[in-house]
Amino acid sequence: MTIAGILKHKPYNLVIVRPTDRVFDVVRGLARQKIGVAVVMEGDLLVGIISERDVMRGLEAQGPGVLDVAVDTLMIRDVRTCSPRTTVDEAIADMTNGRFRHLPVLDDGKLLGVISIRDLLNAMVAKQAVDVTSLHGYVTGAYARV
Repeated sequence: MTIAGILKHKPYNLVIVRPTDRVFDVVRGLARQKIGVAVVMEGDLLVGIISERDVMRGLEAQGPGVLDVAVDTLMIRDVRTCSPRTTVDEAIADMTNGRFRHLPVLDDGKLLGVISIRDLLNAMVAKQAVDVTSLHGYVTGAYARV
């Protein structure tokens, strides 16, 4: 299964902010959309991401005043991305090795969405359920020989 298959069934509920927006705007957007990461864009260009964990670390280091600073002070600039053609296994390996939970999906530089580790795990569980059903049918003789 590829990332394109996951995006097909996932709502497009992104929080998009600019580097000059306040961190409070990120917090508001994440809370409203009930998601864990915002993408930071300059025009059509992805320049970073900022997660709820980044905000928490900022709060711990700077206190509540961090909510008034610009997003670019906390955002992750070196963002790993994937394409719609990336496999679920490849994306999971990338997230595991990089120790992050969200992966923007780009196609020819255009942002298509963001997938989370939860999206990938749900896809794997769904595929395994189909495999188990098929194997059960095979073992119990549901497939007749012709």
